[in-house]
Amino acid sequence: MSKAENTGNSGGKPPRDASAERAERLAAALRENLKRRKAQARGRANAASPAEGAASDPAPKLRD
Repeated sequence: MSKAENTGNSGGKPPRDASAERAERLAAALRENLKRRKAQARGRANAASPAEGAASDPAPKLRD
């Protein structure tokens, strides 16, 4: 067996530094977390918009 076969790296690329792999995984996780948080904030803003419009009456009602 050659050295490349022992590492389990079948892609033909040289093995990456463990810290570089970890940094890439963390960066990807942070991007996904940010996307999820932005989607949640948009959902909350959209859900709050109709409620705020319904609570405030644009024209005051006049008594007879």
